[in-house]
Amino acid sequence: MQDLRQANLHPEQMLAQLPEFMAKITALAEQLGLDLTAFQADHIALRVNDAALASQLHQAWLAYGAEWSTNVINGRPIVVIGFSQPLIADQWKIEALELPYPSDKVYPVQGWEHVEFVVPCQASTTDELKSVLEARFPALDWQQIEAAGIKVKASSPAGEKERLANPTFAFKKDGVCIKLHPCSLKAVIASES
Repeated sequence: MQDLRQANLHPEQMLAQLPEFMAKITALAEQLGLDLTAFQADHIALRVNDAALASQLHQAWLAYGAEWSTNVINGRPIVVIGFSQPLIADQWKIEALELPYPSDKVYPVQGWEHVEFVVPCQASTTDELKSVLEARFPALDWQQIEAAGIKVKASSPAGEKERLANPTFAFKKDGVCIKLHPCSLKAVIASES
């Protein structure tokens, strides 16, 4: 069995990779015409292809915080760990880690995959969120995004107990993804009780 250090996935290694990853997030945001400096970087997510590695990561990251929830979403467990001390990345304070156990999809690179930002609003559908994003980010040009090879996915992922609608837009290019949604993960988890 491969261990976290061999896979370059130990939390210490992941934290050392954070500045480079966030630089890619910032570059993608600039390409999209999104000024996210005033918005909360709610949580950061990583991806792995092996359930044993995911289990090791789950335990290793608990040294940095507490488990907020484990929910089955789209047929697999997704663990959320709230950091004892937020991760500081540029001007953002990231309060949680999202760790999905692997599905049948294989990721070309294991490690940091996306950051989700909260765009506070009352949107409960992806159409409503799209309107909010167009109003808040006038430089967002959907045709230009497509032409630049940036994949856009609108979704409304939900755990079975969630009561809070949290539509999401994901923008992905070169293994880096920015997701935008109206509610923080902490608020979504609180809605489950």
